[in-house]
Amino acid sequence: MNPLTISRRDTATGPVLHVTGDLDYDQAPVLRDRLDQLPVSAGQCLVLDLSGLAFCDSSGITALLAARQHALAADADIVLTAVPANLMRVLTLVGLDQVFTLRPDSSAAS
Repeated sequence: MNPLTISRRDTATGPVLHVTGDLDYDQAPVLRDRLDQLPVSAGQCLVLDLSGLAFCDSSGITALLAARQHALAADADIVLTAVPANLMRVLTLVGLDQVFTLRPDSSAAS
């Protein structure tokens, strides 16, 4: 098990959260809590950099969808960057590659 860590940096276009470790049933609430406290303004873009994500289960995907709802509620955009291949496969299989904006790295989202 890899503990979930979330670091934040602010850019001119909005916050970037770098998510590392396992985003699973036990750790998904950590991301959801962090999002609840994250100010996002209209017109900004919330970027979730997933380059350090080791594992993501259905609870993790639900947390990513909650992040999308958080951004949309603020009239902001959301981008997932550096999505690991195994997660990209799942997102594609269930059609979430059509729901999320996906970029190769966080610099491409800014």
